[in-house]
Amino acid sequence: MESLGTFIRRTRDEKDISLREFARRLGVSAAFASDLELGRRFPSDDMFEKIAEVLDSELTTLRRLDTRTPVDGLKRMSEKDPTFGLAFRTLVERKVDAQDLLAWVQAHPKHKKNES
Repeated sequence: MESLGTFIRRTRDEKDISLREFARRLGVSAAFASDLELGRRFPSDDMFEKIAEVLDSELTTLRRLDTRTPVDGLKRMSEKDPTFGLAFRTLVERKVDAQDLLAWVQAHPKHKKNES
C-alpha cells in the first residue's frame, strides 16, 4: 500500500509541480511540504482539503492513505471498555497481520450490540 507522502510526491511530480510551488499553493514552507512527503508530519483536516484541491485528488483517497495510529481514540476506547484494551493487546501479541485484520473487518458487517 502506498503511503500518503509517496502519493503526494508521485502526484505532484505527475502534475509537474515543484516542491516550492506546491508549498506556495498550500500556504506552507517548502520544509513543511517536504516533511509531509517524507512522512515526518501529517496534515490537519484543513490541510488535507488544500492538498486534495492542489493535486486535484479525491479527499477520500488522501484520508485512506493516512495510516497514523489514532492513539488518543484507542486510549479512550480502552478506558471506556477495558475489553478493547485486551483485544488490542491480543492482536499485538499474536502478531496479527494488518491485511488479515482488515479483511476480517470487511467480511463482518458492522452490527450493534442490541441487534440479533
